[in-house]
Amino acid sequence: MTPDSVVQLVRETLMLAFWVAAPMLAIGFIVGIAVSLVQIATSMQDTAFSTVPRLIAFLTGILLLLPWMVQRTMSFTTTILGDLGRYAR
Repeated sequence: MTPDSVVQLVRETLMLAFWVAAPMLAIGFIVGIAVSLVQIATSMQDTAFSTVPRLIAFLTGILLLLPWMVQRTMSFTTTILGDLGRYAR
């Protein structure tokens, strides 16, 4: 296994991690901004008010995006295991 192939494998792994995590991070960012704007508009600084909507948004996002996330991860894993003989050399 050459150093170039190791770099390529690590790059693909990091890109997969980025693309799988990006939708959940975007959901957290958007809901966080929306909750903050509501808190500013209403002058309500309750901790539960900022936490509960984010948890609900993350749960909804996980339920909707989990099949896609698992499919992407399984596809990558299958590709890696299929080429295992090439990596062992």
